[in-house]
Amino acid sequence: MKILLSYAQILVLYAGLLLLGQGLVYVACFGRHETNPVYRFFRFLTSPLVKAVRPITPKKVAERHLPVVAFFVLFWLFFAIAVLLPKL
Repeated sequence: MKILLSYAQILVLYAGLLLLGQGLVYVACFGRHETNPVYRFFRFLTSPLVKAVRPITPKKVAERHLPVVAFFVLFWLFFAIAVLLPKL
């Protein structure tokens, strides 16, 4: 069980770093992020995470804010696993 939680924590960390990388490329492109192939690759890799967050967010949340919501969900999930892991 401890090994599975460790793997889950690593996957959550990896997904969070992908979202962070997407955000950094977005900021670095100065509005031309849709034409950047690196940004499109990050968007391709993070699209399942963003789609998974859509059902739990209110309809008033804009589509462009969903990656931020996904990042914060992963952030809290990472720390929840970190708290749970030493107790096993």
